Amino acid sequence: MTDTAKSEAIQHEVGQVVARAQAAQAAIADYTQERVDELCTAVAWAVARPDRAESLAKLAVDEGGFGNYADKVTKINKRVLGVLADMRDLRTVGVVEQDPARGLVKIAKPVGVVASLIPTTGPDATPPVKALLALKGRNAIVVAPHPRTTETTAAVVEYMREACEQVGAPPDLVQMLPAPSIAKTQELMRRADLIVATGGAAMVKAAYSSGTPAYGVGVGNAVHVVDETADLAAAAADITMAKTFDHATSCLADNALVIEDSVYDDLLARLVDAGGYLCSADEKAALQQCMWPDRGHIPAVDVIAKPAPRIAELAGFTIPADRTFLIVEEDGTGPEHPFSGEKLSVVLAAYRYGGGIQAAVDLVNAITGYQGLGHTCGIHTARDEHVEALADGTRTARVLVNQNLNEGAGSPRNGLPFTLSLSCGTWGGNITTENVNARHFVNLTWVSRPITPHPVGEDELFAAHWERYGR
Repeated sequence: MTDTAKSEAIQHEVGQVVARAQAAQAAIADYTQERVDELCTAVAWAVARPDRAESLAKLAVDEGGFGNYADKVTKINKRVLGVLADMRDLRTVGVVEQDPARGLVKIAKPVGVVASLIPTTGPDATPPVKALLALKGRNAIVVAPHPRTTETTAAVVEYMREACEQVGAPPDLVQMLPAPSIAKTQELMRRADLIVATGGAAMVKAAYSSGTPAYGVGVGNAVHVVDETADLAAAAADITMAKTFDHATSCLADNALVIEDSVYDDLLARLVDAGGYLCSADEKAALQQCMWPDRGHIPAVDVIAKPAPRIAELAGFTIPADRTFLIVEEDGTGPEHPFSGEKLSVVLAAYRYGGGIQAAVDLVNAITGYQGLGHTCGIHTARDEHVEALADGTRTARVLVNQNLNEGAGSPRNGLPFTLSLSCGTWGGNITTENVNARHFVNLTWVSRPITPHPVGEDELFAAHWERYGR
């Protein structure tokens, strides 16, 4: 087949998928809020049912080789139920906001067909989360799976299609791009009305380059500050939980610790007690060579989301079988210090700081300036001024206070929207700094009615300026 014939075949195949999605979306365009919510509830339960969550988790680990079964079951359950609960009372149909004083009414309308790019580390939980957000806005969704984990994504899509039929909605509201390829995904992005891209930088760049409006995510490299006032037991527990969950498949998992000098040794000891392994200088060097054999900025796929003993084995040394994460001490940032970047694994870099909270802020900026700009940082502290210093002084979209960093994607313990798409603003090359949620999947029509004018005169606007600088 010639290149032209291949291109035409792809255009035809993807065009048919999108046409079915458009027809399905048109069929629910007039749904009431109650019918929309019934649909979302059915789709959520179809995936979160214990038997199905377990089968999807097993399939994801067996097929992709990333993470672990028990944590994936938890992830599917918490993310899907969290998103459903989060948007339960959100209105996405008809009038969604009124401001009589300003004469404004906002009416929500669908965006159309959503294209969702699925990373290989999240073929199980990512599709239903994106589907729920899309369906809440009366949209259809087509997911483009990673070729490595197509079977898992196909299974979860089929569950969601069955749920659509159960409540009388078209199953083509949720579809998967068949036999995925780069060319097909590019064609899907070109034809869709909105793209949601979760995954690596190349995937997000492709989405932004497609010509279709897109929500993307930035590079993860979350940094966690622990100051001299921190509850070290709680800090160690939270760091361990986030770092080891699903073998660190989450972009929120702690990548670097910035620890105040006076509590540095104590915290490292607590982390070792919690399952960490503190690498020697020689082991650190061996680990670096294993993780970045070509001296690039992305770790070798063999170490991504693997158990700590397996990573150590690949690096040529042995650690006890009960160790769940590796700790390397670091003092530099940038390409010559790859442990300062995102490691996509249960490997944690530890930095020491002294001289006050500004030194910690500077170190966070140096680390995220290399990788992770705009993403997330956290702090364990008893001092509000330290929180304010970190929040004011860093270019991060989320600052988690006395929590585990995975809670940055939404948690019962905070008010952040549940999501699996963590945008990073212009710092990270994204259009928003928000957790992408159901509010991002509707168009708003603003109705403006006349109000009694309250003009502001020149005297009020310029009085202070005139007084200081003259007319």
